[in-house]
Amino acid sequence: MPDYLPHTDDELVQMLAFLGLSSLDELFAAVPEVLRLGRGLALADGSPEPDVLARMESLGEANRARSDRLVCFAGGGAYDHEVPPVVRALAGRSEFVTSYTPYQPEVAQGCLQAVFEFQTMVARLAGLPVSNASLYDGANALVEAVNLGVAASGRQNVWVSAGIQPHWRAVLRTFAAGTGHVVIDVPLENGVTRWPEGTGDEVPGVLVIGYPNYLGCLEDIGEARRICDATGALLVVAADPVAAGLLRSPGECGADVVVGEGQPLGTALSFGGPYLGLFAVAQQHVRRLPGRLVGETVDIEGTRAYVTTLRAREQDIRREKATSNVCTNQTLMAVYAAVQLGWLGTSGLREVAQRCARGTRFCREALLSLAGVEPLTGATPTLREFAVRTPIPGRLAIERLADEGYLGGLSLADLVGDDGDGSVSGDDAVHGLLIAVTERRTRAEVEGFVRTLDKVVR
Repeated sequence: MPDYLPHTDDELVQMLAFLGLSSLDELFAAVPEVLRLGRGLALADGSPEPDVLARMESLGEANRARSDRLVCFAGGGAYDHEVPPVVRALAGRSEFVTSYTPYQPEVAQGCLQAVFEFQTMVARLAGLPVSNASLYDGANALVEAVNLGVAASGRQNVWVSAGIQPHWRAVLRTFAAGTGHVVIDVPLENGVTRWPEGTGDEVPGVLVIGYPNYLGCLEDIGEARRICDATGALLVVAADPVAAGLLRSPGECGADVVVGEGQPLGTALSFGGPYLGLFAVAQQHVRRLPGRLVGETVDIEGTRAYVTTLRAREQDIRREKATSNVCTNQTLMAVYAAVQLGWLGTSGLREVAQRCARGTRFCREALLSLAGVEPLTGATPTLREFAVRTPIPGRLAIERLADEGYLGGLSLADLVGDDGDGSVSGDDAVHGLLIAVTERRTRAEVEGFVRTLDKVVR
């Protein structure tokens, strides 16, 4: 174990001297001899940090009669990705944490610089030139994008793909009740959006599409872009930031606005929050951008400095005439995302996306070989998650899987309602299971999950 100790020999000497002790044995003298291991831990030299942590956790669980950990195959908007300890260590440093609002730049330079770097990285992932300092979550980002699109196009009709996360669409409908937006759900066919042949009297001002959508399927952004070009609508793409490691950016595909949920970028599942909304726009819409925007400038001595900029858009100055009434952002989560992206780099993000895609394909093929398990979206390509039809209701399958140690996905009935909502039919929703595979899932875990699902659906 000495290679993994966080202290040097000199630090140990100083610590023991401060405590007035002569050795580590004396430090741990309070621990009964019978409880001490008495030897080193069997760890291979040069083991990756996640493997060491997993081994430590497995040893710790031996102290409990039953493990309280479930191997996670759930997704639907929140994903069990690896968060290296370095992310928490750096994001929690005092340089990035301040009790002052960033409207006071003289005491918030570290925080402002971190958010500026976050904006730069999000803009690159989105393929658009400008990103804001984050919003509350993905659903909030979608609402703000639709508000921007309606204001820019001058039309209230909003065509929303049924492939957008159902909870996001529910939030959008709630906001639309007050703003007067007309939200028109566009159904899926074989897992991808089936846009209307014509517009009739419902010429859209905004089109919203997922990339990939919440069933994990890859949508044709080009088709949505062609509709926008023909009607003058704005294209809003709800994009998965991890998918950017493999797919062309939404901006390259013609998106005017890109939104997303930033939870996969360094934020743990945390029982649903706090998360952060990602938001990027084309240059011509920058003055309609909601929320905070951090910019780079120089101080009176010519030194690089950071400030919130284009403040005249914001509600604390313009009040009812502001672009948006969003008055803050998820700074801490944004710093986490910036550190995670900086830690991964381009090649690291690509590797994460590749491991997700490979694991998903392996798991999907294995599950579809089971009797009674069928694909819900045909042969449509998927990236990190996929939907299957099971012989028993999805809710029942999940309950039985949990008894076996697996968080076995999400019931589509819980996502879309027992009668469906244009994304899947009622019966498919009841018997549908949405399964996600991240880079954390090992081959052994996937194989164990497949065997267990085979058992519980019989």
